[in-house]
Amino acid sequence: MEKSKNKSLRAWEIAALMALSLALCAGTWAQSRQQSISSALVRLHVIAVSDAAEEQEIKLEVRDAVLAYLTPALENAENQQQARQIITENLEGIAEAAGAAAQGRQVSVTLSRESYPTREYEGFTLPAGRYESLRVILGEGEGKNWWCVVFPPLCLSAAEREEVQSVLNGEDLAIVTEEEGYVLRFRLVELWGELLNALS
Repeated sequence: MEKSKNKSLRAWEIAALMALSLALCAGTWAQSRQQSISSALVRLHVIAVSDAAEEQEIKLEVRDAVLAYLTPALENAENQQQARQIITENLEGIAEAAGAAAQGRQVSVTLSRESYPTREYEGFTLPAGRYESLRVILGEGEGKNWWCVVFPPLCLSAAEREEVQSVLNGEDLAIVTEEEGYVLRFRLVELWGELLNALS
């Protein structure tokens, strides 16, 4: 009897270790994919002073001013590193463009890593996770926000697969476009990103 009990305990321990190993492997893979996807993009995040209709309108005017300033500057960027350098060199100009459209509201402009939820665009979906982010905060930044992908430039027109394809490798592109056979992989990356967002 005791021998049988020990055997089933060992079987349970082996099953638990296998489940833990699978979870660790899946987490490592999801982290790698999320980092690969996020390392190719720069996102834009504009946050309004409040949810008042006037403040939401001003938020969109600020967005338009920032994009009008930044889009031509990023035309020759070939990767995220170049885009980051261009944005960093132009933070003052971006702040001035945003400030001119903000109608006297305080403007804060930073480039940093930020947590994002899953976001659907035309033709692809970006999983939750941490992304390089150009943040434009108006006043106290307590209103609804607006975001898009500023590199590659997907803010001004409908996002085309070709634009995303130019900066993502084959597996990452298959994940974000949820090609056949990749839906489960997308969900795994998405869950991992949501977990990291919750922890940060």
